[in-house]
Amino acid sequence: MAIEQFVSKTLELLQEEREAEIEETRIWQENTSLKGLQNKGVCLLKLQIGSQSTGLYGRTVVVLEPRKHLGFSALPSNSFGPGDIVGLYDTGGCTAASQIGTGIVTRVSQTSVSVAFDDSKDGLSFDTDALYNLLKLANDVTYKRMKNALNALNRYTNGSAANLVNVLFGDTKPSSQSQPNEVEFFNLNLDDSQREAVSFALSQRELAVIHGPPGTGKTTTVVEIILQAVKQGQKVLCCAPSNVAVDNLVERLARCKAKVLRLGHPARLLESIQKHSLDAILAQSDNANIITDIRKDIDKAFMGMKKMHEKGERGNFRREIGELRKELKTREATAIAQILKSADVVLSTNTGACDDGPLKFLPADHFDWVVIDECAQALESSCWIALLRARKCILAGDYKQLPPTIKSQTAASKGLSLSLMERLIQMYGDSVVRMLTVQYRMNSAIMEWASKEMYQGRLTAHSSVEGHLLKDLPGVTCVEETNTPLLLIDTAGCGLSEMEVADEQSKGNQGEVDIVELHIKALTEAGVKAKDIAVIAPYNLQVDLLRQKLSTRHPELEVKSVDGFQGREKEAVVLSLVRSNRKGEVGFLAEDRRINVAVTRARRHIAVVCDTQTVKNHAFLKSLIDHMTAFGEVRTAFEYIQDIVPQNYTRDHKDTKANTASSSTFTKQKVKNQTASKAKQGQKKSTGSSGKENTAGSEKHAKSCTLTLTEEEQNKNRYTEIREQVENFLKDLNQSELQFPSSFNSHDRLLVHQISEELGLVHESKGEGKDRCITVSRPLEAAPAEEPTQAQEEEAQQEETIPNPQIEPQCQPPLDLKSLHLERMKREQQKREENAQKKQQNNITPAHTQSSKKAKGKNRTKAGACDIAAAAAPDDDFDTLISAVMKADSVCSFVKCKASVLTLGQLCLFCNRQYCLSHHIPEVHGCGDKAKSHARMRISKEGVLYAGSGKKDKSMDPNKKAYLQRKLDSKLKDMASQRKPKNKEKDS
Repeated sequence: MAIEQFVSKTLELLQEEREAEIEETRIWQENTSLKGLQNKGVCLLKLQIGSQSTGLYGRTVVVLEPRKHLGFSALPSNSFGPGDIVGLYDTGGCTAASQIGTGIVTRVSQTSVSVAFDDSKDGLSFDTDALYNLLKLANDVTYKRMKNALNALNRYTNGSAANLVNVLFGDTKPSSQSQPNEVEFFNLNLDDSQREAVSFALSQRELAVIHGPPGTGKTTTVVEIILQAVKQGQKVLCCAPSNVAVDNLVERLARCKAKVLRLGHPARLLESIQKHSLDAILAQSDNANIITDIRKDIDKAFMGMKKMHEKGERGNFRREIGELRKELKTREATAIAQILKSADVVLSTNTGACDDGPLKFLPADHFDWVVIDECAQALESSCWIALLRARKCILAGDYKQLPPTIKSQTAASKGLSLSLMERLIQMYGDSVVRMLTVQYRMNSAIMEWASKEMYQGRLTAHSSVEGHLLKDLPGVTCVEETNTPLLLIDTAGCGLSEMEVADEQSKGNQGEVDIVELHIKALTEAGVKAKDIAVIAPYNLQVDLLRQKLSTRHPELEVKSVDGFQGREKEAVVLSLVRSNRKGEVGFLAEDRRINVAVTRARRHIAVVCDTQTVKNHAFLKSLIDHMTAFGEVRTAFEYIQDIVPQNYTRDHKDTKANTASSSTFTKQKVKNQTASKAKQGQKKSTGSSGKENTAGSEKHAKSCTLTLTEEEQNKNRYTEIREQVENFLKDLNQSELQFPSSFNSHDRLLVHQISEELGLVHESKGEGKDRCITVSRPLEAAPAEEPTQAQEEEAQQEETIPNPQIEPQCQPPLDLKSLHLERMKREQQKREENAQKKQQNNITPAHTQSSKKAKGKNRTKAGACDIAAAAAPDDDFDTLISAVMKADSVCSFVKCKASVLTLGQLCLFCNRQYCLSHHIPEVHGCGDKAKSHARMRISKEGVLYAGSGKKDKSMDPNKKAYLQRKLDSKLKDMASQRKPKNKEKDS
């Protein structure tokens, strides 16, 4: 009963998923033109048949090419690949009425597409002179095979897999052999958990599950299990959901000299394993010559049929072709069956193990074992295609990584996304599972977070990778970036908000793109090769932005989404989390398994660029941020981008903790955890000095403070210490800038940035790696040195108005960086106004006139009309004032120009003055900078500077023009030939 319920429910969900995929394709095709579909890469227009031959299983293979006589030699960019289901249409369009047939793509090159058509239905013929359209169709083969497998499961009663079916549905419990045999391992380098997993798999009668977290050698363990099974004389069918995973197993098994056979389209296989494919082995078999001769006879018969025009003779050729095809199928079936029976291990994708493929030539009970690798990434219904072929199954994978891709969210929520592996673990628990616990990929600092959050803390790092860093790679220098396994770059409060495209669901963050570029630059300059670095982003829009920024400079750098890196690894990974908003929304970053996959791709270094205030709203992401804060290095975006405008990041949340915690308290937490991490990892870094060179006495004092004071008091003292240095610098007006030593750690630098921002000072990071230091200086518009008392009074007032965030952390409101920035700008404006007033008071009228003469060279415009009139007319004569204004306004405003602008004049948009035609251009009369900035703004906003400047070149392509001319000539010729001569009327 449980089987019937499972089958009926799964069939419904599969149908729902299928309909969702068809609906997506239908909407796509209805709303897009054929040309648009070709631009999207899913359609190829106006192809001609280059050649035609007979392929495997008697199918007709047609090679489609672009029209060479028109000068087209290469196909347009497209997404066609081997195994795709395609529809062939005439040039009338891509509708059901114009469809000629459907086929499977076997090979794709830059100049042609090969498509295999099944000739089981008569009448499928191709005209070599005609033109065809090729359209990619929704692949219904997979759904049909899964549906057939589920129906077969529903009917399955007696057979080799009967006990296995009962165990997988909980009717009977899994059993093991009473006396397991001693195992002699082929691979002597297996660790204890791998040896235990192999022994467990061999001892079980029906079911064994191998849970392999990232980097734990799951494939190595699976290969050992298969070799042990072959040694016992078992026949093994090995499957995986993707071709890449299957090819990986083929390579590993072939190295161990096992007799392997790979099923599937040869064009889809890696070149290194082509020799193990069914086609290659068939070509070397005894029957190969006979099969080749029969195919040649079929091709000759096709050519003869085309030449004959009489129906009777064409019918004879057709009968001959039919008989030759029957013989070809018989010969091929015999040869394929022999090859399959001689192989110890047959490998294919889950759907490739179906009954309508090569395996139909084998008896139902041929295989003893079925091994399904990457089981957690496959739909359970696809696993049942292979499971009914054997009495025992081994499932390997990691259900804590990405699940199978499903388009219908409704079907996924109803249980379609639940994999067979996860369902069995929920049913039987640890009794059927053996987990691999030693990982060979990640530095222990990277591994510990995934181990704690996803794998119950059971993972341990092998000694060969436990402490490895980027600096240990050949040719890589030791800098700050290559000497740390964990780096968190925090953009909170920096104004680097996410962007969103209106017509797409995807999101991007240009600020994080810039930071990623700078970090990649630091890594590559330190000697890390671009091919050893991966940049991962969860959103496709961010992936596109990163590729635009990075691909030109670093062609070997891989930039992909999380899904594109499943099963991969790199020496260094840079992860951009994108989300930065005031609501604290993280979207589908909340999927724990996606983040687990992204982080565990890294071997030696992981850098996470994110807005901690946004992502910490999700508990799982918060655990990642806390771990990186505790055991890694934390930097702020201020250290990467200098012209960031700080902003207040308080959100309208009910969470009082989020609202009351200031950035200083966040900083304290970071440094608290960071101090613990330094102690744990044994990293010896200087904590900086008090503005002078460190002495032995100050180091001893710092060490004694570390032992006696609590961490919070240390942080408070450090803040006070740095603030005192900055305030002393403010009082000493002879000192132009204050440079902090490069021995400061990342937290000390963060405090310097924060204090400088509070006090309205310019703060800048200089240098790279260990030489990085911060320089603090006064703003350029600061008060002159003649009046030190006023500057000191203002600084004293500022110190009174801005509370010290370390003194009263509980009652202090959130630190508003934006308001501090605006206050600083306001103070600077007041200083400028005061300076201007003093200059006006100090300078007498003659001095003013002299300065105006000096400034003539710079400012090439006269004073305004009203100013001229006011100087020319007496104070009490209003009529004279009016006439003076009119006279001044009627003359060109350019210096020394007396030309009248009453008849011909031009008003400048930037200074609002009239100029003659000789001086109306902004660059001539002194408004050039304003005009340039206006033009840049308009072009960036609208794409057009003036009417006609942004239009596309609408001139016709010469090739298209020639083609249309030939088409017109041909049309005129046809019309001329069809024209009937008029009968001449006889003259009466």
